[in-house]
Amino acid sequence: MLTGTIKNQVDQIWNQFATGGLTDALTVIQQFTYLLFLRRLDEEETKKEAIARHTGQPATNLVYTAEEQALRWHNFVELAPEQLLQVFTVGVEVTGTDGQAQRLNAFDKIKTVGEAGGAFTKYMDNATFMISNPRLLDQVVRGIKSIVMEGRDTKGDLYEYMLSKIASAGRNGQFRTPRHIIRMMVDMTQPGKTETICDPSCGTAGFLVSTAEYLHEKQADWFFNEDFNTHYHNKMFTGIELDPSMLRIGAMNVQLHGIEHPTLLHRDALSMQNEDIRDQFSLILANPPFKGSLDYDAVEPSLLRTAKTKKTELLFLSLMLRMLKTGGRAAVIVPDGVLFGSSKAHKAIRQEIIETHRLEAIVSMPGGVFKPYAGVSTAVLFFTKTGTGGTDKVWFYDMKADGFSLDDKRAATEANDIPDIIARYHNRTKETKRKRTEQSFLVPKAEIVENDYDLSINRYKEIVYEEVVYDPPATIIERIKDLEQERFEVLEALKGMLV
Repeated sequence: MLTGTIKNQVDQIWNQFATGGLTDALTVIQQFTYLLFLRRLDEEETKKEAIARHTGQPATNLVYTAEEQALRWHNFVELAPEQLLQVFTVGVEVTGTDGQAQRLNAFDKIKTVGEAGGAFTKYMDNATFMISNPRLLDQVVRGIKSIVMEGRDTKGDLYEYMLSKIASAGRNGQFRTPRHIIRMMVDMTQPGKTETICDPSCGTAGFLVSTAEYLHEKQADWFFNEDFNTHYHNKMFTGIELDPSMLRIGAMNVQLHGIEHPTLLHRDALSMQNEDIRDQFSLILANPPFKGSLDYDAVEPSLLRTAKTKKTELLFLSLMLRMLKTGGRAAVIVPDGVLFGSSKAHKAIRQEIIETHRLEAIVSMPGGVFKPYAGVSTAVLFFTKTGTGGTDKVWFYDMKADGFSLDDKRAATEANDIPDIIARYHNRTKETKRKRTEQSFLVPKAEIVENDYDLSINRYKEIVYEEVVYDPPATIIERIKDLEQERFEVLEALKGMLV
């Protein structure tokens, strides 16, 4: 649980960036991340050195050479502002791999770390350090130094709090998925011990870190098993992201949440670049981009065979069916248009999921869930890849509240359907007697087929209208006459008071 003190420290650093002229949220997070990584790198190095002193054995796999010691966090953190900036600009003279002298600064050192730095350093080639003001750099470095980050939970929560400050929509319909919605989806899918989990549009890796948190909370005893730990840190998590800056942020997020070696791929998930991933994952959790549009020649051909379309929200559903292994499950957020769109492609993807695989459930969410980013109404689809059909009855839930107001403020409220959604989802086979007037109910596949594979909850939900009885017109007219007489008397009384 993140303390108020740490939140205040992060807020103060954030304000310092703004005062120093860096106001774009993603830019601030990137610069914050680079400095946070340098602190973390130095702390890991210090641990190795301490173990070496304790055991009397030489330290191995050290990141910093003797010539590079001035670039370590604990050595530059107390420098005066101008000297500190020189560590990030001029740097120190070191011997290159060719034996020749060259200069290396603290930021560029990150790009040389390689595997020792984990997934984060893999995509640093085009990264840029943008803090050129010595006073700002000094304030931010000292601010980060003051934050007490002990344990996986605190580090992960700190970074998630910082990510929560992203307050503008991204490109091509990308925006940060509310963490409580992600956690709802994770709780509903209940990831198992041997899962291989993927988010093909991972962004800041919210689905991956939420799954990690779920496992630590619900299955803590699994982490005492060596085989599980090996799987967890090396094979369980895969994220795909086209934007390298988002990929770096996502990499730091998963590492601070204690996932050591996730597979993070810098790819266009819908292109030929990603055609090698087939029948690989047991669980996909995702909120792919809405409203994007691609040319046919930019899309991997097999995706178009399922549904010939340029719409990214439909192409990602085709992609998930390709990436899942038989028996694999998916929980994916889609705009409402996917549920009832009348185009050939819309109908084709719905028919494919219902007839060839097994559609389990649809949770319809209100439009305010994604505010202030967007007001679009969305739903979560839950389906299993079978290749042989299996859709029987589809469970629908009409979410009215998610624990927050549905306006731009998104203030906490008591009204929250999420606990009920999770509980009923896991017992949905028992909901056969639920009426269509209630928030959740089952709909037979045959009825969905009759409705041209329409999956909009309003197609099946019954609304009870209360009969309103009005007075006869003559009675209403007499009432109006009485009000007019009363108004006249009041005006006459006021006139008398002015005489």
